[in-house]
Amino acid sequence: MFKKVLIANRGEIAVRVIRACREMGIASVAIFSDVDRGALHVTQADEAYLVGPAPARESYLNVAKILAVARCCGAEAIHPGYGFLSENAKFARACAEAGIKFVGPAPSAMELMGSKTRARTAMQAAGVPMVPGSARGLSVAEAEEMAAKVGFPVMIKAAAGGGGKGMRLVKTPAELKSSFETAQSEALRSFNDGEIYLEKFIENPRHIEIQVLGDEHGNVVYLGERECSVQRRHQKVIEEAPSAIMDEDMRQRMGAVAVQAARSAGYTNAGTIEFLVDAQRNFYFLEMNTRLQVEHPVTELVTGLDLVHLQLRIACGEKLPFRQEDVGLRGHAIECRIYAEDPENNFFPSPGKITKLLRPSGPGVREDSGVYEGWTVPLDYDPMLSKLIVYAANRTMAIARMRRALDEYFVGGIKTNLLLFRRILEHPDFVAARIDTGFLDRLLAAKPGPASGTNSLAEVAAVSAALFAAVAPQKNGRNGGSKTEDGKRSGVSAWKRAARSEGVRDK
Repeated sequence: MFKKVLIANRGEIAVRVIRACREMGIASVAIFSDVDRGALHVTQADEAYLVGPAPARESYLNVAKILAVARCCGAEAIHPGYGFLSENAKFARACAEAGIKFVGPAPSAMELMGSKTRARTAMQAAGVPMVPGSARGLSVAEAEEMAAKVGFPVMIKAAAGGGGKGMRLVKTPAELKSSFETAQSEALRSFNDGEIYLEKFIENPRHIEIQVLGDEHGNVVYLGERECSVQRRHQKVIEEAPSAIMDEDMRQRMGAVAVQAARSAGYTNAGTIEFLVDAQRNFYFLEMNTRLQVEHPVTELVTGLDLVHLQLRIACGEKLPFRQEDVGLRGHAIECRIYAEDPENNFFPSPGKITKLLRPSGPGVREDSGVYEGWTVPLDYDPMLSKLIVYAANRTMAIARMRRALDEYFVGGIKTNLLLFRRILEHPDFVAARIDTGFLDRLLAAKPGPASGTNSLAEVAAVSAALFAAVAPQKNGRNGGSKTEDGKRSGVSAWKRAARSEGVRDK
């Protein structure tokens, strides 16, 4: 096993990998930019090194500086987390040339599957079911011809894209040229690659992904599926495992296709095959993510496996310690991505100092966080603060547990999307698992209103005190709960506790 691993990332994923290293007896090395000097991952690691100023291209994307730190501190391997350099084949190749193990797939597999057009070509050759569309980049004229062939609506996508960037829905021929040019411009800015391809748009699909693991001895397995249909602008908001629409036959068929796709690419380490599923439960290959996913904790909870431990063991040359028939799923897990953003202001980022932080806990609750009370969230990076994950025996219990955990969660001083999750989890369509990739857009359009964390503790205190005063005359109970008109005891939310901690009386 490695003695020392450098984590080329920041925030909650860096903390997650650091914890796994500590559990395995591996020394961890953090890197940080100027604005991250006091970040949680820096304080958690065994060693930490400055790699540059705040802009990511000068710090977390600076390959030369990161490799220089790795050589200087004697790190034998680099774990890239997700984002930044995690799907950069040139970085993986530079690691190999420097004699440092990249914890991830081989550069050749990353190059093949990292390009959406190359991946489509390879998957078609492997017999993987595909959404109708082009297998290579197109010009505007070629896109118009292809769209007429497959029929509108269509999706135009960046070949090197991800996170919804360089992607546009085109409903009519008149929209295609301008949408193509806009997507191409965005792709050039985001990925320095303007290649665009086209797919038939599947109406109201579900987004289901299969987690795969491959060792360096030819063994590949799948670890069940994740439901990722609750999205905003093609970015996932809530993830679940397993999917409510899946039965064992469909799971085995999708799993077999995912393993076939990984094998055909010569894939090793952790990866994800993403599919679109239509109303008739037909599934189509969408893309492969050649890295650890943000939503990996839900798979860990329902399988009982630690994916980061397994990543490190695979990178060290070990064989997978189990076979496909040994993998079983139990219970249900849900993950919410907690962001410093303001849903009332078009989800604009909300950087600033966290003045108060109350974390959820208790049975079946896991929080993967990269922040702490007093930390100033910078504007320079992705605004995700943490991931809140719950586990229970079934989906109904998991939803109830997540609602309870959200009631215990409070972040003061900045805006968050916490209230948005409460809206989602209370919606009858979500409760009944009637969801698709358009669910959240319909929810936001149907009922605009408060959907963010309260900005100041003074506001929290005022609202909490007013609400509490309404039931204060019937107050009864040692924990400050109260009895409502139907005699049921109400709980004490994180907002009330935050208000009390600021010296506001209950009445």
